[in-house]
Amino acid sequence: MELTTVSGITKAHFGEADLQPVYLFTLRNLKGDEVRITNYGGIVTSWTSVDRRGNRSSIVAGFETLEGYLARPPFFGALIGRYANRIAGGKFTLDGIAYTLAANKGGNHLHGGNKGFDKVVWEAEVLQGEVPTLALSYLSRDGEEGYPGNLQVGVQYRFNDENELEIVYQATTDKATPVNLTNHSYFNLTGDLSRSVLDHIIQIDADHYTPIDDNTIPTGEIKSVEGSPFDFRSPRKIGERIMETAFGYDHNYVLNGNGQGLRRVATLSDPISGRRLEVFTDQPGMQFYSGNNLDGSFVTSEGKAIGRQCAVCLETQHFPNSPNEPGFPSTILRPGEEFRSVTKYRVSI
Repeated sequence: MELTTVSGITKAHFGEADLQPVYLFTLRNLKGDEVRITNYGGIVTSWTSVDRRGNRSSIVAGFETLEGYLARPPFFGALIGRYANRIAGGKFTLDGIAYTLAANKGGNHLHGGNKGFDKVVWEAEVLQGEVPTLALSYLSRDGEEGYPGNLQVGVQYRFNDENELEIVYQATTDKATPVNLTNHSYFNLTGDLSRSVLDHIIQIDADHYTPIDDNTIPTGEIKSVEGSPFDFRSPRKIGERIMETAFGYDHNYVLNGNGQGLRRVATLSDPISGRRLEVFTDQPGMQFYSGNNLDGSFVTSEGKAIGRQCAVCLETQHFPNSPNEPGFPSTILRPGEEFRSVTKYRVSI
């Protein structure tokens, strides 16, 4: 495997998709921790960090080969767009024009459609600077997956010596279009995907969430978490009240402090490894997903089945189905405007 190194980032050939070369980039910091990212889907394939005993393991679900991702696992580590999460019925109306998208999940549109941003090859560039930075770009053309407008998207991954992975999203368009971008990494802080995350402890800075119907579409209500199994304002185990939910956690949280810029919105910790993950964002929402639909059909490189509730997603975002919910924060980007957002994940012991 041919390796090149620029600005502290190692680049290796990872395979081919859509007749285009795919690469794997390794961002390594002075503490010896490293994040690996491929320009296929902008996927974070691994994040290797040390635990309290000095052992190193990856805290995200992923594969060592491109073939694992071409088999279409459920969005492991990927960049999601043009619209993260769900749009009811795969339809919305914008400026009096009705648009129809792929209904690729239970009659609804999910995570950008049949071939969202998670399944395309992004242009990649290593940027010079003090912090290793991988810049990805992609032009989503007018009509792609049913969306209006040519959307130029840029995403930067930065990994610093404080074990912070910062993701900077940017987009512009030549026609009004909904935009909602996120990263879909699945975290298990034990570093062992054979272990459940139900004993992980989570805290979410949100007084409200958006309830969903039986098809996981928001009802339009913004509801208090008070007294419910969705109340994580104080730290508690994920599994403590999960049986009181219909099928586990797969809900959008209305984060406190919206409009106040980058702030800490969630903390996930694991008593076994001693690892702690903090989530910072400037977005109004975060999807908390407890891996309910993982069914063991995908296995790790060690041959371990990736099973139900063995990993958790903390997807910073705008609210699901916002194009059809005027009471939700708008996700419409118009010509002359710039979508820009920052999310940061910090790992510590």
